[in-house]
Amino acid sequence: MNRNLTMKQYMKENLPLFIFVAVLFVIGVVFGAVMVNALSLEQKQEMSRYLGSFFHEINDGGDFDSRQSFLQSFGMHMKWILLIWLFGLSIIGLPLILVLDFLKGVLIGFTVGYLVGQMSWKGMLFALVSVAPQNLIVIPAILFCSVAAMAFSIFVIKHRFMSRNGSMYQPFMRYTTITLLMGAFLLGAAFWEGYISQLMMKWVTPMLMAFYG
Repeated sequence: MNRNLTMKQYMKENLPLFIFVAVLFVIGVVFGAVMVNALSLEQKQEMSRYLGSFFHEINDGGDFDSRQSFLQSFGMHMKWILLIWLFGLSIIGLPLILVLDFLKGVLIGFTVGYLVGQMSWKGMLFALVSVAPQNLIVIPAILFCSVAAMAFSIFVIKHRFMSRNGSMYQPFMRYTTITLLMGAFLLGAAFWEGYISQLMMKWVTPMLMAFYG
């Protein structure tokens, strides 16, 4: 109970950072969706061919290595939050954390925007089963890591330039603990991507084959 209260207090103290990071992420999503319209005809055709080949492979019962997919997804997620953690340790890393959050929004916005733009409601359906579920875990985890990194980076700035009172050990351990906890959530997201998401894509893909023939 005390831990819950502490976490609530932590979120309340850093509410402006949570709002700022969330808004930046949403801006990235919108920017990514708009980027789809900037693609040339050749780029759209090339991506369409690749996507069609992917759907055909799934529909034809192609074998996917779930374990390898799980490991790749988890490795990618951990590299992302490790970068955020490292940037949070230094003053100059603070703007780079914001860049990562914006880029994450752009990637998701572009992916969903392209699928919907190409296949309308069928693209939305595919996005709901292949992109949305794991990102319901990934996005909050990354944003939480980002807020923790920014809060620690701001603490370092205050400690170094304004006041040298107090130890950095406790804030550092709290920062690292939050990152590791989010890593555990990302393990669950990677498991979903590796094992569950592929089954859902196999279920949806036959509905998309009429679009790609």
